[in-house]
Amino acid sequence: MSSVLTRRSLIKTSGMALGASLFSVTAKAAPAEGGPQKLIHLNLNENAFGPSPNVASAIQLEFPKLSRYADAHAAQAFAEQIAAYEGVPVEQVILGEILGALGLYLGSQGGPGGEFIYSTPGYLALVDAASHVGGVGVPVPLNPKYENNLPELAAKITGKTRALYLINPHNPTGTVSDDHTFKQFLGEVSQRAPVIVDEAYLEYTTDFETRSAVSLVRDGANVIVFRTFDKIHGLAGLPIGYALVPRSLAGALRKQGVGDAESLGRLNIAAPQRP
Repeated sequence: MSSVLTRRSLIKTSGMALGASLFSVTAKAAPAEGGPQKLIHLNLNENAFGPSPNVASAIQLEFPKLSRYADAHAAQAFAEQIAAYEGVPVEQVILGEILGALGLYLGSQGGPGGEFIYSTPGYLALVDAASHVGGVGVPVPLNPKYENNLPELAAKITGKTRALYLINPHNPTGTVSDDHTFKQFLGEVSQRAPVIVDEAYLEYTTDFETRSAVSLVRDGANVIVFRTFDKIHGLAGLPIGYALVPRSLAGALRKQGVGDAESLGRLNIAAPQRP
């Protein structure tokens, strides 16, 4: 029997739910009067509490326009909001849940055989996408604390490496890399290969604004930071995220149509723009 630890087997055998180590309080649903306690489902790492009430009013304003494709001007305004929040030029903001598109693009550069280094067990959307165009996944087991094993990840970089893909906080263990050590690692290895940092769960940490790897993007490092509204903001049903990328990559992705307003959808663009 194989002893390889997978994302699914880790969750099943340990009873972990992602983020268990990140929350300082336990969420409970009030029991219905005269009935059993209402259950909160934690499957698929969805937000159990839903989005802001303002989301409903934002998307209702778009209902009369559903016969029209998404507006490029609205998408640009959204990108400008993100750029202002993250402190990067708007040209470096690519809208969308783009991990799959990133995997396809990076995997196709230079022909088949490019390697994608990642922590295992982990979320594999980017690596799986790259495999469709000849990319090869290079798994690196988590360390004994279920954290990204930074020394081992760095040791796997070769001339074939197209990118490192890291999730911080990690999915599915919920562990968070030490901030100083992680950023030092990113600065060093990004000089050898592009590094993609998936921060889908970063807002569940108390110091997420300073912990984000976006500071390296601002400094011009070869680092790509992915963020999403699906998790902390409860928009998994209208999936929308963004990536903060180096200027050269931003231009190349836009030529491929990544982040195009029509592909994002009118409601997906409108939903996260209301606080």
